[in-house]
Amino acid sequence: MSISRPLSALTLSLTLTLGLASLVQAAPVQLEPVPVIPPPPGMAQDPALEPQITILQRGHDRVEEFRVRGKLYLIKVTPPHGTPYYLLDPTGNGQFQRMNEITPNLLVPLWVLFSF
Repeated sequence: MSISRPLSALTLSLTLTLGLASLVQAAPVQLEPVPVIPPPPGMAQDPALEPQITILQRGHDRVEEFRVRGKLYLIKVTPPHGTPYYLLDPTGNGQFQRMNEITPNLLVPLWVLFSF
């Protein structure tokens, strides 16, 4: 009787392992494509609102110009040696201010409510 106990435990574990393996193989996974999520109502995707970035090489400096609706609002200048600096037009009147860093707590959100 002492020999039959290890055999029955081995048989039981082998039966469970084979049974689980057959369950896993029996149910193939049906994958479906994820549906495209529409934009929120009232938020039309306007390509003019996407920022356009122009990268130029002026002398040895790399200049990146950021525009929205064709209006220049930010210039990033990266010299060959040194840290980049930014020229920002915070009010939209064409007068740029030099900044060494752009930090989130420094920029005040300015939203255009109406444009004519």
